[in-house]
Amino acid sequence: MTMNTILIVDDEPNYLVVLSELLRDEGFEVFTAPGGKEALDIVKEVDLDLTITDMQMPGMDGMRLLQEIKQIYKDMPIVIITAYAEVDKAVAAMQAGAFSYLAKPFSNAELIVTINKAVNHYALILENSRLRREMKQRDSFGGMVGKNPRMQQVYELIEKVAPTPASVLITGDSGTGKELVAKAIHYNSPREPFPFITVNCAALADNLLESELFGHEKGAFTGAASMRKGRFELANKGTIFLDEIGEIPLALQSKLLRILQEKSFERVGGGHTLTVDVRIISATNKDLKEEVLQGRFREDLFYRLNVIHVALPALRDRMDDLPLLVDYFVKKCAVNLDNDLLKISPEALRLMMSLPWEGNVRELENTIERAAILCNNNLIEPQDVQPETISIDKNATWTQEFDVLRVIPDTVELNDVLYMVEEKLLLRALEDTGYVQARAAERLGITKSLLQYKMRKYGIKKQK
Repeated sequence: MTMNTILIVDDEPNYLVVLSELLRDEGFEVFTAPGGKEALDIVKEVDLDLTITDMQMPGMDGMRLLQEIKQIYKDMPIVIITAYAEVDKAVAAMQAGAFSYLAKPFSNAELIVTINKAVNHYALILENSRLRREMKQRDSFGGMVGKNPRMQQVYELIEKVAPTPASVLITGDSGTGKELVAKAIHYNSPREPFPFITVNCAALADNLLESELFGHEKGAFTGAASMRKGRFELANKGTIFLDEIGEIPLALQSKLLRILQEKSFERVGGGHTLTVDVRIISATNKDLKEEVLQGRFREDLFYRLNVIHVALPALRDRMDDLPLLVDYFVKKCAVNLDNDLLKISPEALRLMMSLPWEGNVRELENTIERAAILCNNNLIEPQDVQPETISIDKNATWTQEFDVLRVIPDTVELNDVLYMVEEKLLLRALEDTGYVQARAAERLGITKSLLQYKMRKYGIKKQK
């Protein structure tokens, strides 16, 4: 058990002796000083938990000592001892940052209670600061894991760009961790104490997105029963993360450009110009340069957003990181499920190394989370991480009526056939559903993320 360390400051030697003996008997480590100057020397050299000082002292009085100590250790508690008639000075000391005051005469019990409250309060402050430092060190890159050279480049870029006010554009496939990068930039920047606000630009209809971003005045449209602040106002002094920025319609892009250029905007239905100080981080899995060429994205906005470009690699391009990621997610699940015994077998890890992971790190995390819940004996085995099987009806009528081998030349290789058939089926499903990806994926019997992966694989562009 550690002892709390207390400094007693008083110009009366007898008082110092009495108090120090009392506090040592209570188990405290005690230092004493006859005046403010000597006290400051001790404060600078000793790791203290509390200072008790008399208010009236020759030279540097208690108020001046309080102010000097707060310049060095702003959180360390200071208890002021005053004469009964000096309560107004004690109140002034409290306003200047003193933890509490004791008016003479006071009992030993009153002194001990005040001291215990002060040192316990300081212990909580120190513990909170320690945890914040540890969390910042551990999660300085938002929980991102990986030693692959491409990820090391991402970390280096985050370190360089985070302290600056520059706009950042993050690109990468779905599930690669674009929001983690945005959070890492925010929490390693001077804006860290202020809000981090996320907006998924693809999740809202065009008319709702404008209100969500910029807010609206009462009566601006049907259903606008009251004034509502938008995400930009809520993010003032902090960071706003615009995910899937490529989905913002052209009409809103000009308003977004104005915020980047002038830091100002109006709420929907309002005429009052508002000013905000917000850093913009955006992300997309689209090729915005291609969107610019197609006239779907403003070129001037693209260059404003793309001051710094962070490109995230797909998981398939850094498979050497997969064992590290698996270990990280297994430990994370062990904590979340309160199961210290949770492990993964070498055989399960080998299987995971052979899977395509079209959904990237997000799919990997979801797979391990599901396996951690469903596995037996606290051990994740290969059967727990098997991808969901696709049911194939081998007795379907069309397979019996159509002999596919009759139309495929003997010299054609397997991959060529598979690629050709897959591409044509993808195109047909997309065309039949008006390029609504969710419907096309449902028709093909696959997930939307897998459809998007295959579209990139064959260079199939999304149509509007």
